[in-house]
Amino acid sequence: MDTGIATERPWLKHYDAGVPHALTYPTVPLQQLLTDTAARHPRAVATIFGAVVAGRLLEASLTYAELDRRADRFAAGLQSLGVRKGDRVALLLPNCPQFVIAFYGALRAGAVVVPCNPLYTAPELRRQLADSGTETLVALSRLQAVARAAREGTPVRNVILTNIKEYFPALLRVLFTLTREKREGHRTTVDRAAGEHLFADLLRDGPALRPVDVRPEDIAVLQYTGGTTGVPKGAMLSHRALVANVRQSRSWNPTLVEGIERGVDVMPLFHVYGLTVIMGVSVATGSAMVLIPRFDLEHILLAIHRHRPRSFAGAPRIYVAAASAPDLARYDLRSVEVFGSGSAPLPVEVQTKFEQLAGGGRVLEGYGLTEAAPVTHTTPRRGKRKLGSIGVPITDVDAKIVDLETGTRDMPVGETGELVVRGPNLMDGYYKRPEETALALRDGWLYTGDVARMDEDGYFYIVDRKKELIIVSGYNVYPREVEEALYAHPAVLEA
Repeated sequence: MDTGIATERPWLKHYDAGVPHALTYPTVPLQQLLTDTAARHPRAVATIFGAVVAGRLLEASLTYAELDRRADRFAAGLQSLGVRKGDRVALLLPNCPQFVIAFYGALRAGAVVVPCNPLYTAPELRRQLADSGTETLVALSRLQAVARAAREGTPVRNVILTNIKEYFPALLRVLFTLTREKREGHRTTVDRAAGEHLFADLLRDGPALRPVDVRPEDIAVLQYTGGTTGVPKGAMLSHRALVANVRQSRSWNPTLVEGIERGVDVMPLFHVYGLTVIMGVSVATGSAMVLIPRFDLEHILLAIHRHRPRSFAGAPRIYVAAASAPDLARYDLRSVEVFGSGSAPLPVEVQTKFEQLAGGGRVLEGYGLTEAAPVTHTTPRRGKRKLGSIGVPITDVDAKIVDLETGTRDMPVGETGELVVRGPNLMDGYYKRPEETALALRDGWLYTGDVARMDEDGYFYIVDRKKELIIVSGYNVYPREVEEALYAHPAVLEA
């Protein structure tokens, strides 16, 4: 099924200067990136975490040396609870230092990480815990009731609880304890007989971590899809695939300076984009992660104003909210050279309006999916941008358009069809779902389920989901076209 489209790679001529056309990849497990960075940049800031109080940011930080030590202690703590290589450790956490510690600690213990959405109901969480075979769950203390209900009927034997305030600065911890902790349900009493433990206890001194032989081909993460086409499925992402996508994503920004960059991170780390592009690239380059646990526009804008990141990544809803915020001019966003948008299509009207208000940064769309760990396309940071386009395939990713009916016939330039991709970052398959795996992975290509087209420059455009195609009077109608028309009306804020 190979054709000239994929082998010609017309997009390569649009790569920014310094972006490689091909890469070599380290044959190491994902957690090795933290080990290496802690050795190169031990004093570099790794995480910054806090909250807004009366219009002021109160924050505390961890260095990479501190993060490395805590990940090691957490790994040893997991081993003391009986966690062995291949066991599943689920994370029910928002963006916070505990997520980063638990993620790399679990990998060092040889476990497979199962990120979970903290907004899940108990039945939703139970399905994921049961399907993945999770034995250990790390959860926010205010989610203890959900965790207790969800573990019933699953293999979960350990629940590790952490309070959101544990990595707040001292003053903020006091204020939080006095005003919010009890009211919002953060206080907890652990039932040790039922296998409940405190996160902080696992970090205390104890037996040293026993080394585990983790190989690049081992599964690192069982990342569940959004379930847009049915019940969520667990994509098996190997250490090799995740290391590759971290390397690919990092190479897209050749001017990044290791050990000093800062990013304001509101994209959820439990989402594969946040896990790889936010956390993974930051850890690989010694960059600081300003972690924001939930969507709070004031917190986001204050953090950009204070920390002056050169890049920012957000979902379209952030740009929709910011573009209509009456006090946006109060915040200095001029440090941001690139505002990245992903996870859903960004309306052109919102993109244009936000850029006019933000003071010079370019809003660039990209594309990825869980099954590709996730990034496959993005727009050159300084090169040609085409409004409405997801950009071009990143380094070492091939992409083309095939017919919707059989998926075996390559479509000409400009014609719509299904987007298929291949590269070193693809999943191994869906966990316990061989039939769906066979449909998604064919001859080395991942069938995305997205309807798209490619222009003569190798820029791609997502039209819609294949399964959301609407037939009206015999004609194909795509929901995104309807949404774009609605956004063009000045009275429409969100569609």
